[in-house]
Amino acid sequence: MSNQSNSSSSDEFRDEGINRPIPSFDASSIKLTTIAPALGVADDNTPDYLDYDTAKGRGFVVTMFANTGVSYLLGTLAGGLYGLNEGLRNTPSNRFKVKVNSVLNHCSRHGSRIGNMTGCLSVFYSFYEYVGDTLDIDRYTGPIQPAGPAVAAFMTGATYKATAGPRVAALAGTIGLGSVGLTYVAYSALGIPYGQRGWLFF
Repeated sequence: MSNQSNSSSSDEFRDEGINRPIPSFDASSIKLTTIAPALGVADDNTPDYLDYDTAKGRGFVVTMFANTGVSYLLGTLAGGLYGLNEGLRNTPSNRFKVKVNSVLNHCSRHGSRIGNMTGCLSVFYSFYEYVGDTLDIDRYTGPIQPAGPAVAAFMTGATYKATAGPRVAALAGTIGLGSVGLTYVAYSALGIPYGQRGWLFF
């Protein structure tokens, strides 16, 4: 009796899918534009291009972030190295803990100060360079090419020291202008294309 019940239950729950044919999963005839146009699938074969200004290069925000990030990092590293030297020279005691404390204090002080200064200068420079490119001032400077970095460097120095008076602001702008001039002369002597590095006026 039990054998008959077991055989009947096995016949009832027998898997008949083993002998069934495997369904076809070919999706070559399916068009995504007809199934889900809300997903943004274009109904054409034209490629999509990213917005990029080949004449001016990167946009203002991208350039400003890149210049500021690199400048802040380099300024912080330079200030940290200077603070390391000052911390070792001005240690009030030869004890190890006192030396470490002195080095940390000087590194954090000079590193943050120089990093903030270079970051602010990069923001000013990126802004004035963007304004110069937007106004296309290179058309009005004749043989002085490129004039945008020189004007941006002068305005950066003058703006950064504007609160110290007109003489100090003019001196700071002249220092910025001289930095661009020296860089341009050095690049020309070495045969390096000006502005190839993509960072500030280098």
